[in-house]
Amino acid sequence: MFITRNKSFFIALSVFFVVASIIALALFGLPLGIDFKGGSQLQVNYPNGRPGIETIKTTLAALPDAVVQPTGESGVIIKTHTITEVEKNAVIATLASTDTVTESSFTTIGPSVGAELKQKAVVSIILVLLAIVLFVAYAFRKVSYPVSSWKYGGAVILALIHDIAIPLGAFAVIGHYTGAELDTLFVVALLTTLALSISDTIVVFDRIREHLGVDEKHNTPFETVVGESLKETFARSINTSVIVLVMVITLAVVGPKSTQLFAIVLAIGMFFGTYSSIFLASPLLIVFEKMQKKHT
Repeated sequence: MFITRNKSFFIALSVFFVVASIIALALFGLPLGIDFKGGSQLQVNYPNGRPGIETIKTTLAALPDAVVQPTGESGVIIKTHTITEVEKNAVIATLASTDTVTESSFTTIGPSVGAELKQKAVVSIILVLLAIVLFVAYAFRKVSYPVSSWKYGGAVILALIHDIAIPLGAFAVIGHYTGAELDTLFVVALLTTLALSISDTIVVFDRIREHLGVDEKHNTPFETVVGESLKETFARSINTSVIVLVMVITLAVVGPKSTQLFAIVLAIGMFFGTYSSIFLASPLLIVFEKMQKKHT
C-alpha cells in the first residue's frame, strides 16, 4: 500500500508538525485561563444590544489584563485577575456609564484552586496514556513475532504524543493571535481526541494481529501484512473521521461562542489523530520490525 511504501515521508511529516508545535509552545507559551491560574470572571448582559468588543475594552482601560469575549446574543464575559466584590461593582458601574448593563454571573477562582486543576489535568492525561499502554501491551501479549507486544504500545504512545503536541502547539498560536485562553474544555477536547485516535489505531493493530494469526509460518513480509491491514481498514477510518469532523466543524462555525474554541481544538485533534492512527502508528511498527531484525 502507498502508506507503507512511503512510510519515511509520513513519519517525517509527523515529526515536522510535532517540532513546529514545540517551537510554537516555546515561543508563545500556553495562555492559561482563570480555570488554571486563578482570577475572576464576570458575565454581563446588554439588554439594548451589545456594543463592539473593542469599545468594551476601551471602557475597561483600568483593567489592561481583561479578556473580553462575546457570549449569546447580547452578553459579554470578562476575565481578569482576582477582583473583590467592590471592584466588581466598580467595573459594572464603568460599563453602565456608557450603556445599560445587567450582571448575569460573577465567579472567582483562587490561585491554589487553579493550580490544583492544572495538576489534575496533567495527571489525568498521564494516567490515560499509561492505561492505554498497559491495555495495548496486554491485548497484544500473544503477538510476539515479528514485533514484540510492548512495541505495539510504544507505537501507540508515540502516536498519542503526536496527537497531544499538535493541538497544544496550535492553541499556543491561536491564543497568541486571538487572545483565547486555555480552559477545562480544552482538556476535554484533548482527552476526546486521544480516545478517538486510539480507537482507530486499535482497529488497524487488531487487523494486523488477525493476519499474523492466519500466517502461522510467517511467510508474508511484515510490511505486506501491515499494508494489507491498512488497506482493509482505511475506508472505515476515513469515513468515520470525516463524519465526526463535519459535525465538529459545523459546531465551530454555527455553534455558540462558548463552545466554539472547544470545537476548533477538537477538529484539529480529530484531523491529526486520524492521521497518526493511519499514517504514523502502523508505519512505526514496520520501523520497529526492521530495527529488531538488525539486532537479531
